[in-house]
Amino acid sequence: MNKAQFIAALAPHFNDSKKDAAHAVDVVFDTIIRAMSRGEDVMINDFGKFKKVDRKARMGRNPFTGETIKIKASKKARFLPAKGLKEVISGDRKLGPAPKIEPKAAPKAAAKAAPKKAAKKSSKKAAPKKKAKKTAKRVVKKSAKKATKRK
Repeated sequence: MNKAQFIAALAPHFNDSKKDAAHAVDVVFDTIIRAMSRGEDVMINDFGKFKKVDRKARMGRNPFTGETIKIKASKKARFLPAKGLKEVISGDRKLGPAPKIEPKAAPKAAAKAAPKKAAKKSSKKAAPKKKAKKTAKRVVKKSAKKATKRK
């Protein structure tokens, strides 16, 4: 599952708003990243722990030449899965039912108002189409007159 698929899976919990779901995902990831950059561990119960790890300088080998090289010290992100996550993945524990999506009450009121607006808009849009058809007929007639005059 990539980020877009994750947002699409969360959208029903945000009244089918992918924008709100994307914002929530971005805020969660940003918070985790900022905490880790400060050196803090982020522990989420039954999921896991995100932590920043310092790696010491060490000696390594270039696989093509076999030459010994020095690898610099670095800082890495590490995720340690929690016991609950490990149990679910191994099959020792089953997940409970997924959270239910709450029914939408507010959009019903908006849906009743929408047909009235649509009817008004459609009448306004119909007029320009008629004008466009009339102007198209006029252009055809004028071009036909010009063609007969040229002959």
